[in-house]
Amino acid sequence: MRTTHGYSSGADQVPASLTSGDSAPCLSAWDAASSLRQFGDLSVSERGVFWLTFEPSVGGTVITALDAGGSCRPLDQSLAIRSRVNGYGGGALCAGSDCLYAVSEEQQIVRLDLASHKSQVLAGSGPDCFGGLVADTARQRVLAVRETAAGQQLVAVDNQGCLELLHQGEDFYGAPVLSSDGRQIAWISWQLPDMPWIRSTLWTAALDEQGVLGDARAWSAPIDGSIQQPVFDGDDLWVLSDHDGWWQPFRFVAHHGIGVWLKGEAPDLDHASAPWQLGEHHHCHFPGGGWLRVRYSQGGGELWLRQPGAREPVRLARAYGDFRCLQTYGECIYCIARSANTMDAVLQIHPETGEVNVLAGGEPPWSSRSVVQPLRFEIPSDEAVEFPVSGFFYCQKTPGDAPPALILIAHGGPTSAAYPVFNPQVQFWCQRGFAVAEVNYRGSSGFGRAYRMALAGRWGEADVEDMERAADHLSGHGLASREKVFIQGRSSGGYTALMAMIQSDRFAGGASLFGVTDPLRLRAMTHRFESGYLDWLLGSPAAFPDRWHERTPLNRAAAISAPVIFFQGGRDQVVVPEQTRAMVSAIKAAGGFPQLHWFEEEGHGFRQQANQAGVLEWLFSFYRKHSLKADDHAEHLS
Repeated sequence: MRTTHGYSSGADQVPASLTSGDSAPCLSAWDAASSLRQFGDLSVSERGVFWLTFEPSVGGTVITALDAGGSCRPLDQSLAIRSRVNGYGGGALCAGSDCLYAVSEEQQIVRLDLASHKSQVLAGSGPDCFGGLVADTARQRVLAVRETAAGQQLVAVDNQGCLELLHQGEDFYGAPVLSSDGRQIAWISWQLPDMPWIRSTLWTAALDEQGVLGDARAWSAPIDGSIQQPVFDGDDLWVLSDHDGWWQPFRFVAHHGIGVWLKGEAPDLDHASAPWQLGEHHHCHFPGGGWLRVRYSQGGGELWLRQPGAREPVRLARAYGDFRCLQTYGECIYCIARSANTMDAVLQIHPETGEVNVLAGGEPPWSSRSVVQPLRFEIPSDEAVEFPVSGFFYCQKTPGDAPPALILIAHGGPTSAAYPVFNPQVQFWCQRGFAVAEVNYRGSSGFGRAYRMALAGRWGEADVEDMERAADHLSGHGLASREKVFIQGRSSGGYTALMAMIQSDRFAGGASLFGVTDPLRLRAMTHRFESGYLDWLLGSPAAFPDRWHERTPLNRAAAISAPVIFFQGGRDQVVVPEQTRAMVSAIKAAGGFPQLHWFEEEGHGFRQQANQAGVLEWLFSFYRKHSLKADDHAEHLS
């Protein structure tokens, strides 16, 4: 239920004012939508630095290369890149010795020759999906996770297009990795009904000269835990596992048929985020025996390097608040980083000096406007709630005499997180006199296993409590108007917003962007990856029928008295469109007046710039109208 960008175009009744020439004194919705450019799947080889760039103006993702002269250019703008494995993809690009391997929008594995710039389709002519690509340069082939209607497998595809099955039998596969000599392989698997951040298994195997896999062994953590991101350092195999409470580095050793887990030197912090996508890299070894790792501390990501022989690790690139795709090549570090002030950046870092070179991106989003900075807040635990709750607060751009209206944002997932990084939509609200708070409620990742698992069976309850706590905390400290607090969310965050309006009169209104309204129907229709997720979030429907009924917004639509606005894509395959239509009808039948905005060509997450801008315009109109009504103490009716 995490949201991703879609690839569709077109919108229903987009406001005519949404043009790139909008001259409004505040940040326009169009300019905010145009600043959603994102980078991913960084890969480095002797032939250069390569990554994926999502361009909001075209609603698609292309391969970008950094040439020898330091200029960035798209390799083939006609080739849209996207993995659909598990619905969320990941690992759609990797670099071979003289080529790139990528997964096209059509789910074909494509080889791009870097000398001739010609592309060749290697695999994928049917309904199968591919992702998690890893180059096997010793054998001139690429490894991949293949998803078919029958399940998933680990496969290899050579440069002639011959596909070889390496392993099957597990429900899900992820994170294949090769040793530097190509003789060892490791990967992760997990079984239904688990999600990969609940319980997963490490696999190791040998590869002969022809690449045939043998002696495959499965290794579980000493106690229940989530294992991710295996990495070889010579013959040593390292993973990130949370069986000790946090995603921390462990060196895994197979000794006489017994798996031994040796904990590395690391603080009690998560060193990875929840693995929604394949191909994540939050740690990697550094030449000479050092290690590069991300730590999540107080909701933000930090990059740390431990050099061999050094007494203490050193923090790098302090100006950034999240890091992805860690790579090393030669004596340099490469990664994708995000900060609170700038757009996504590709960084080159010199570890000896700490010098940071921005290879691409990293520019201020707007030349004439400053960016509102995130302020971290924390609500202490108490007798009723054992965990503190934290988030990031963004004040209104031009403070007034009275506390501003507040937009509380519930992130998606719900096992995801909000980070202190640039979000143009947050800036859009702040420019228009609203304060914004992104809340990491119980169940969010980045705060240890116990915090993440605290949402089990309590979805629609614990997350709602934490959103209310945030509203009371911020308004109680004079940072927001108590009477003008709105709640907004996408996908599972939309569910949290609706349940908050059902269970509380605390909110002046709410917005659901392709939000879950009928969990039981979602359970029956959702994709295979999340088919057991709802039972973890709410418990089995057979065992807890009353809980499912009480925590289904569709069943309790009459309890919503505050105004509510809905946004829905007609091609959404996660939260099917009928869910939103049914919820809107139920609120109308109870006497309410909900707003519904429909985007027929969009999926689960809107990609087209005009559609994203349209959503912001309609939301602004909605929040402004009901903020004024709150001033007049009007009834909460749309």
